[in-house]
Amino acid sequence: MTKGADGKTIDGMSIERITALIQALKTEEYKPAPSRRVYIPKKNGKQRPLGIPSVEDKLVQEVVRMLLEGIYESSFANTSHGFRPNRSCHTALSMIQKRYTGTKWFIEGDISGFFDHIDHEVLISILRKRIGDERFLRLIRKFLKAGYLEEWKFHNTYSGTPQGGIISPILANIYLDQLDQYMNELKKKFDRGTKRKTSPEYAKIARRKRTLQQKLAKCADPYQRSTIQEKLWQTQQTLLNTPASDAMDNSFKRLQYVRYADDFLVGVIGSKMDAMTLKEEIAQYLESSLHLELSMEKTLITHANSKARFLGYDITIRKSNQPHKGKSGRIQRQFGNKIVLEVPKTLIRNKLLGYGAMKMMLHCGTESWKPKSRDFLKDHSDLEIIDRYNGEIRGIRNYYSLANNSSWLHHFKYVMEYSMYKTFAAKYRTKKRNIIEKYRVGKGFGVTFTTATGQQRTRLFYDEGFARKPPSTKPDIDGMPSKGIFWTRNPLAERLKAQICEWCGAAGIPIEIHHVRKLKNLSGKNEWERVMQGRRRKTMALCHNCHVNLHKGTLSQQVESRIR
Repeated sequence: MTKGADGKTIDGMSIERITALIQALKTEEYKPAPSRRVYIPKKNGKQRPLGIPSVEDKLVQEVVRMLLEGIYESSFANTSHGFRPNRSCHTALSMIQKRYTGTKWFIEGDISGFFDHIDHEVLISILRKRIGDERFLRLIRKFLKAGYLEEWKFHNTYSGTPQGGIISPILANIYLDQLDQYMNELKKKFDRGTKRKTSPEYAKIARRKRTLQQKLAKCADPYQRSTIQEKLWQTQQTLLNTPASDAMDNSFKRLQYVRYADDFLVGVIGSKMDAMTLKEEIAQYLESSLHLELSMEKTLITHANSKARFLGYDITIRKSNQPHKGKSGRIQRQFGNKIVLEVPKTLIRNKLLGYGAMKMMLHCGTESWKPKSRDFLKDHSDLEIIDRYNGEIRGIRNYYSLANNSSWLHHFKYVMEYSMYKTFAAKYRTKKRNIIEKYRVGKGFGVTFTTATGQQRTRLFYDEGFARKPPSTKPDIDGMPSKGIFWTRNPLAERLKAQICEWCGAAGIPIEIHHVRKLKNLSGKNEWERVMQGRRRKTMALCHNCHVNLHKGTLSQQVESRIR
């Protein structure tokens, strides 16, 4: 329902429009309209340009996307996680947690203006390796060269793919799959050795342990055995607190790589010089082969003891010799050199400030978070207010459910909870404690409301905890719309082909589909609105006359003349 540069939406879609589109594609007369450019704010205060295609272009792009996905999806590298089926930020982070054990250095990859600097000729040459249909390649080139409208002024596109276009994500993956393949070859050349050497100190203590074990086996005197056992126990404790491998062993090197869209994280077991050399090699490859620029200032080399930032998480290595009894019953050190994913406290602080849910206070020189009322919500209904807070808490909770310190989100919930109390108090001009008492439901806080069917329901404030969860493969974790296809007993295509108006009952005539953005936006004052609400459909198949009359507000109210 979002308008393109031509001002049209999907409302009024018909067989005739689709037939004309097919014919234009057959004769190659089809020409994509320029995208309508809008801007959305970024976290750093800048703005991100988005290109909104016309409805017909969206339809063609979706078909092109399906074809490209069928050709390329099975051949994409396992290290690529962005904009792919059953993959998400969580699967990328989970792979890092499993594969980056023992990492010494992180390389936080940042490609300068990736989507705006994709070279069209390089992209077409990559596509031509797998696709022999030049008509199809010409169609993709038309989309790349379609341009955009900004303030009603046309701009050519000489490079890049429009962010917001349906085919842009998969074209980006096809483009950067070349980087994935290069990193795989680089890993084969870089990796060295099968295991680290044993550290001299650990080897010395291990020899002492074996000597004591041998003495214990030969000793028959109970007093001497007790003394040896005591020394053996002490040696075992010293061994458990001594690193087994030599951290400075240059004969053992490893490279790990994970990419999500144009962000990637490289883990290096090696020296800082190795990490710097790898950064230079990656930059040279991107420039020479893909005509992209690696931002040397933003592509940071971070020691694993510090924290690297990737996909909104802080990533570090745990330094611990703490012993732990494994499933086999043996005492083992299972925590050392493992990847730790953390919720960045500064990010959560900025999120709360962005919501307007708190203000910063200084108490004895220490930063303090104080919840505050969100006055812009005062004019909303009670249900809308609690739903707003619940949705924001669940969004943060779901995304950071992989974090080792996910329980820290209780601080986030506390601020949001008391901000909500203060918002209700400001709305009703009363005190916070009166609001808590008024809306108390058992030990929780809830709002009672009446459904459309007259039933009494209660919406409780979020109280589901913040325990860690397994990684989600659902794309909505990343804020992307689901691309699943849900068939009903009366699919939209069949209703178009039936050529029956669902209002006046006329048959055998061209049909146009009336669309609304959301059912909840319908007031129900008109009969056609009540019909759509009753059927729980955002669409209605109408003849041309009925569709025109609907938009004029003159649609006949004779219910008995239409087919239910």
